[in-house]
Amino acid sequence: MLNVDTIKNGLVIDHICAGSGPKIFKWLGLENANFTAALVMNVPSKTMGKKDIIKVDNIINIDFSVLGFIDPNITVNVIKDEQRVKKIKMELPKSVENVIKCKNPRCITRTEHYVPQRFLLVDKEKALYRCEYCDAMYKAGAQAEVEDLFVE
Repeated sequence: MLNVDTIKNGLVIDHICAGSGPKIFKWLGLENANFTAALVMNVPSKTMGKKDIIKVDNIINIDFSVLGFIDPNITVNVIKDEQRVKKIKMELPKSVENVIKCKNPRCITRTEHYVPQRFLLVDKEKALYRCEYCDAMYKAGAQAEVEDLFVE
């Protein structure tokens, strides 16, 4: 049985779609952290079958809109003195900026690099986003191939 120490003061990012944990871990820059951070993959879950969990023994700033874009089912638990003091549920953001890049070769964002990559939520049920400039459509959430879309 795997044992990961209790978080004293930090965050637990839970209900991550299985397999998405490494991308989120990297996006948060936790591979270079000077504090304890753990990525646990393929954890059995009654509701999801399998899930990933990230435990961070530190309070860090997170852009919740990006987490909601990656997977709106994610929850973030804030831990203080080894007790959960807050549970934050993610949801699809109404818009995202400089999170994904438009793949349309004719989009202005491909040639004019100062133009921000801006996408607007157009269908919450299908998790579809539209490029503000060229109307190209992108699917958000765990089913999307988000790892290919992140702006660097």
